[in-house]
Amino acid sequence: MRRLFPVTDVTDETAAAEGAAGREWSLAELAAAYAYPEPGPEGPASWLRGNMVSTLDGAAQHEGRSQPISCPADMRVFGVLRALADAVVVGAETVRQEGYRPARARAGFAAAREAAGQGPARAIAVVSASLDLDFSLPLFSSPLVPTLVLTGAGADPERVAAAEKAGARVVVAGEGAGVDPARAVHALAELGHTRLLTEGGPRLLGQLIAADVLDELCLTVSPMLTAGEAQRIAGGPSVTLPRRFTLSSMLEEDGFLFTRYRRA
Repeated sequence: MRRLFPVTDVTDETAAAEGAAGREWSLAELAAAYAYPEPGPEGPASWLRGNMVSTLDGAAQHEGRSQPISCPADMRVFGVLRALADAVVVGAETVRQEGYRPARARAGFAAAREAAGQGPARAIAVVSASLDLDFSLPLFSSPLVPTLVLTGAGADPERVAAAEKAGARVVVAGEGAGVDPARAVHALAELGHTRLLTEGGPRLLGQLIAADVLDELCLTVSPMLTAGEAQRIAGGPSVTLPRRFTLSSMLEEDGFLFTRYRRA
């Protein structure tokens, strides 16, 4: 792993000492590089970051999954971002396709999470209007931290009851059947979850972008080409005007670029 941006004297000296290949960064170094903003004088404010991977030709998946276009370093960053978050916000379709499992506590982050006032593991917050989910899965039935299900006030009462019976906590974040992104962020903050991470999928990320609630995007650029008709990292209706984000940092390993952009 090498730091390409911001370029500093330390960056240059480290790169020269390590050679072109760099070295594997420790979990603590990665955590420092991806730290959430410090709370202001009025206390912690919600900060929603997205984490996605894309090929050179814009594919966010290959055959429906992101793993084929990823790499070990990407998965390492992926794990660190999860470990830093209070809650991971994810769409129901991604839960089904990627086979989401309950969050687990990681010994390497136990002290840091305790010092930050966080629980032993992040919560998983699943966004679903239909609640068409298998509530017998371990994600709902046996998590270390109760899984949250974000839905609208018009959700099917029987499905809501099924979710709650399985042990999930249902959070209403919309007036109709669907979820309002801004209200979802507010509802999670009221539960103490201000350091938020979303892993998509593309439809959910597109909704968050359209609602202007995404503060940061961590995008891994995979040095692969897939062609085909794979989704981009964000879908849905376009915004009226493109929103400008500013490059905050860039790391590299084995041709993969690990970029971090924040709202301008």
